[in-house]
Amino acid sequence: MQFPALLAIITLSLSGRRRHPLEDQPITRNLHPNGNQTNDQQLQSGTILEERYRIERVLGIGGMGAVYLARDTRFSATKYVAVKEIVAQVRDDAIRETLVINFEREANLLATVNHASIPKIHDYFTIGKRSYLVMQYIQGQNLESILDSTEGLLSVQQVVVWAIHLCDVLHYLHSHKPEPIVFRDMKPANIMITPENNIILVDFGIAKEFEAGQKGTMIGTEGYSPPEQYRGEASPQVDIYALGATLHHLLTGIDPRDEAPFTFSERPIRQLNPEVPIELENVVDSALQYNSADRFKEASLMKDLLILIARKGGIAYSKPGTAAIPQDYEVQPLWSFECEDEIRGSAAYHDGLIYVGAYDNNLYALNAASGEFSWKYACEGGIVSTPAYHARTIYFGCEDQRVYAVSAPTGRVVWTYQTEGPIRSSPIIRDRHIFIGSDDGHVHVINAASGRRAVKINGGSPIRSSPYVADDVVYFGSENGDIFCAEFGGKVRWRVNAKRAVTSSPRIQDGVVYFGSVDGMLYAIDAKTGWTLWRFRMDRGTISTPWLTDQYACIGSADGHIYCINLKTSKEVWRFKTDHQVSSSPVIYKDALYCGSADGSLYCLDAKTGFLRWKYTSGAAIISTPVIHDDIIYIGSMDHRLYALPA
Repeated sequence: MQFPALLAIITLSLSGRRRHPLEDQPITRNLHPNGNQTNDQQLQSGTILEERYRIERVLGIGGMGAVYLARDTRFSATKYVAVKEIVAQVRDDAIRETLVINFEREANLLATVNHASIPKIHDYFTIGKRSYLVMQYIQGQNLESILDSTEGLLSVQQVVVWAIHLCDVLHYLHSHKPEPIVFRDMKPANIMITPENNIILVDFGIAKEFEAGQKGTMIGTEGYSPPEQYRGEASPQVDIYALGATLHHLLTGIDPRDEAPFTFSERPIRQLNPEVPIELENVVDSALQYNSADRFKEASLMKDLLILIARKGGIAYSKPGTAAIPQDYEVQPLWSFECEDEIRGSAAYHDGLIYVGAYDNNLYALNAASGEFSWKYACEGGIVSTPAYHARTIYFGCEDQRVYAVSAPTGRVVWTYQTEGPIRSSPIIRDRHIFIGSDDGHVHVINAASGRRAVKINGGSPIRSSPYVADDVVYFGSENGDIFCAEFGGKVRWRVNAKRAVTSSPRIQDGVVYFGSVDGMLYAIDAKTGWTLWRFRMDRGTISTPWLTDQYACIGSADGHIYCINLKTSKEVWRFKTDHQVSSSPVIYKDALYCGSADGSLYCLDAKTGFLRWKYTSGAAIISTPVIHDDIIYIGSMDHRLYALPA
């Protein structure tokens, strides 16, 4: 069977940077809720198809139609589906009939497959000149949008994991019975990545069952397609070449659509990305051989080599359809130390020792390498304050309303300072003074050597955030929702009110103050004037403190997500879903983000993409923030233990 050239425009390129030469302009007709064509727009929200599928919004627009998010109204519970629309916007009846026939072929093709990385089909139908395919709704981003939003290069480890999964789904398609299926359009825009880091291959509009010796019209995407595909040939080696082109793009950041076809050898991967091991470069080069006979005979052979590379590099990978952690992969603690009660606050590292307070009223000093007990100091209340080190002294607050200064070498008290409320804030040390908040509604500024008060700054309500000191001012939040900028003498320069408590501690970068609130917002405030620059809304409130990079802010929320937000645009870059609220604050170390959750797990995510690398599950909620030193993560849990884990 020969396929006309117009079949190439069936593919909906939802996020491509450069349109395929054969793609048409976007369609602009619309249907009333009864299905009749009206004006020059896509389907409107509220349109109901087949008395069942209620259109919610447009997900993407392509040359011959659109993809919509819709709700299946036959279910009482909310069930979302993706509705792919093809409009036979041609005058020739024969061509229109061919488009419909091949649209139905896609539907029937998808109905015969069952793989975790291929979307499930629910229904298909035609209304007038429009045909609709109802499929599983896939949440996530496609790889092209991930490439566009990523500064620098993606991590090699993550690309290897994706490559293993892509080889797996290609092997499934090429082994399909009764006939192999050739996808024919492997490229980043057609690869979805779910929040669980699973890959989903989308858009089977030009996939076809393979028949040896058959030829047809060139269908595919320039730059990713091999030479024989331009001649109308479509064997499984077509997909292997396109996968090699996709991996070359992911590893180097160079879009093959912007280069002359078949010139990958002129752009050696390791010259552009020295982090790529030579074994991985060899695998990609083998997939990109000009002659199809010189490529991998089967995708499974390519997958086997990628698995060997992953094992050699200590890369955690998984079976498709599961989280990106193999079942036999476990992070093992280097050591753990058990206290007599919950660890709610974060630890501090200094000179080979880890200091951590517990709700058993003790501050502990432990050997950071072995976890061996060094000393403990007993207070009269629980400790959630993170200790601070200065001049051979450890400073911390306690719920017994005191600030303590304890000798770091001996664990003996140097002085105590009395406030009029429990202390859940953590001390900040600047200019030989301690800045710390108290539930008595004040930030107390205390001489670090003598323990005498220098000044009290009135916040009007309990202060549980930790102050941030910059230049000659101090920033802090209060439980009535105020964020303050005050001089050391106590004079308030400005005050901004959030709708609810500010337990999150402020952070400053490039003259902007960032903090979270229980009102569900992450705020960006001009540090000099107090003018609100932007607000980012989460689904619930936060007490997490944002971690700032040059471009992004990362923060946890009671809605169970860890968010990454672009500092310039205030737009969400990615979010990761845990199984409970996130009171812990994220920490980025090298290229990984670490954050605890009330589900009891410490999560390690790829900092650029938010995809899960691994998690370690303790025996109870983790609300403290990890501290990392020399490739070791120290994290406390409400199971009474402090853990040391490899970063």
